Amino acid sequence: MDTTQKIKFEIKRKNKKMKKIVFILIGTLLFSCSGDYLDQVPDDRLTFEETFSRRTTVEKYLANAYSQIPSELAQRYTTSNNSGPWTGGSDEAEYVWGFHMGNFLNIGDWNATTQEVSNLWSNFYRGIRSASTLMANIDQCQDCSPEIKKQYTAEARILRAFFYYNLMRSWGPVILMPDEPVAPDADLEALALERNTMDEVVAYIVSELDLGAENLKNVSFTGSNAGRMSRPFAMMVKEKTLLFAASPLFNGNTDYANLKNLEGVNLIPQTYDETKWRAAANAASAFIAEYVPNTYSLYKEYNDNGTYNPYLSTRNVMTVDWNKEMIYALPQGDNAYHYDVTPYHLGFAAEVRGAGGLSVTQEMVDSYFTSNGRSIDDPQSGYQESGFSDFQAPFDFTARSTYNQWVNREPRFYVGVTYNRSLFINRNYGDIITTTWYGGNSGRQAGSNDYPPTGYVVRKNLPLVDWRNNNRSVPMFRLAELYLDYAEALNEIEPGNPDILKYVNLIRERAGIPQYGDIDLPAPTGQDAIRTAIRKERRVELAFESIRYFDARRWKIAAEAFAGPTHGLDINARDENDFYNVVTFEERVFRPQDYLWPIPQDELNSNTSLIQNSGW
Repeated sequence: MDTTQKIKFEIKRKNKKMKKIVFILIGTLLFSCSGDYLDQVPDDRLTFEETFSRRTTVEKYLANAYSQIPSELAQRYTTSNNSGPWTGGSDEAEYVWGFHMGNFLNIGDWNATTQEVSNLWSNFYRGIRSASTLMANIDQCQDCSPEIKKQYTAEARILRAFFYYNLMRSWGPVILMPDEPVAPDADLEALALERNTMDEVVAYIVSELDLGAENLKNVSFTGSNAGRMSRPFAMMVKEKTLLFAASPLFNGNTDYANLKNLEGVNLIPQTYDETKWRAAANAASAFIAEYVPNTYSLYKEYNDNGTYNPYLSTRNVMTVDWNKEMIYALPQGDNAYHYDVTPYHLGFAAEVRGAGGLSVTQEMVDSYFTSNGRSIDDPQSGYQESGFSDFQAPFDFTARSTYNQWVNREPRFYVGVTYNRSLFINRNYGDIITTTWYGGNSGRQAGSNDYPPTGYVVRKNLPLVDWRNNNRSVPMFRLAELYLDYAEALNEIEPGNPDILKYVNLIRERAGIPQYGDIDLPAPTGQDAIRTAIRKERRVELAFESIRYFDARRWKIAAEAFAGPTHGLDINARDENDFYNVVTFEERVFRPQDYLWPIPQDELNSNTSLIQNSGW
């Protein structure tokens, strides 16, 4: 019996006593979903027979499971759409409002009793239960064809695996529930499930994704099926799962030597296994082989004269619905995010007046390359820290007096950051110059409680129209991320493989900056240097996409990257010239236990078999 088979056998052994089908109030579950589905439910107490006998109600039930997919643009109100505090809780940004969970993370003011911790944990397990219930009862559907039953089962299976993936990346090894839902009248002993090991969790997620992907092999994922679970979605999540498993946080991390189950088994592997990187690289390579370039490719736009436009390419990849780079997106966004990244703009029309409350840190600003593709600390970058120059940004129609820090930066900087005296990109209501210093139209004096606490506002994924219009998709997975995942994994096992820089350079080419190995930009040499280059590229390319938070954790650099003084511009300076001084706006905290979230205290209270994560 190979390792994977042994793991699967152990999972089944642990859950054997739980093989009962749940008899729950279907109406309660149905009424927890959103949208027009609610208008179609005939009553609020449907029996199992009624729910699963007809395709229409089966689809409503499946929609309930889909409703647990996190909407990562809804991060102001953490957990409202199963979103997490990933952007404001990283070194990328800061929310101005004190109620945001990211602000509590940043100062270490959270624990196992924090409501958001419990909400996310329970919501993902609710999604798992919904998916499992459908899979256990789909055969009752009288007007579902065999093909539809197979498709809906596969969708539910992938959803279930995806919810486990979301649990795993925050909590590490979690509880794998039995495939058939737990009966509400099960005794307490039966409900006292232990956490599975990390290897067991990863093996289960991967096996479920593989099966789901295989059963959706001939099902279209475009047109009316856009937004449903698909084979490429499953293959992407598989690759991401394996990347987490291979990373330092979960691969031979002796910091968790004492994290064991009741039987004394380590929940996180204590021995480094290089083959895990191979598995992640192979999964990414398989995706590329199957879907690139015919199905997916890096998004690019061109000027009217046929020349390539890197600024529009890197901007609109996030705003053009279901473009060829987008592997998965939620069908509809969230107005709160649009409001958060639209500056206050005192005195202008409501259509362009937001809060500007999601603010970019100086650390993130400094991470963007210059136009020649070099980091700002490179002596050959041409970076100037102070003074002003007349400069025409790629989104502007004229040159403006611009602080030199923001002059001649790469296109992705102008995509990601709104800075003082920059032209607002929505010009449908006139040409608005955003000013974020204290006395500016979007500064602290104008906005009262709505202002950027660092003097910068996140611009990436800002709608080009009225911020109140949310009728566009929410990007979740795109090809650029997979390319960088592949390069990272490959560098850990084959540092000299030419594919590493090939895929990093594809990202840089699309960004409109020199590629590594060009005559003016030597390629990094050695595994460590290439690893650093890949991490820098990820930080810039994937900025504000809920990735940096997890990257820093799985690399075990969060204590270095997130803790200590965090900087911005002097938003309290009454003189605009003094506004440009870089100051500390917050002393952030990152403790050893913060690498993994705490198991909710109410779960520990009800299940004595649960072991809390270290340090909590």
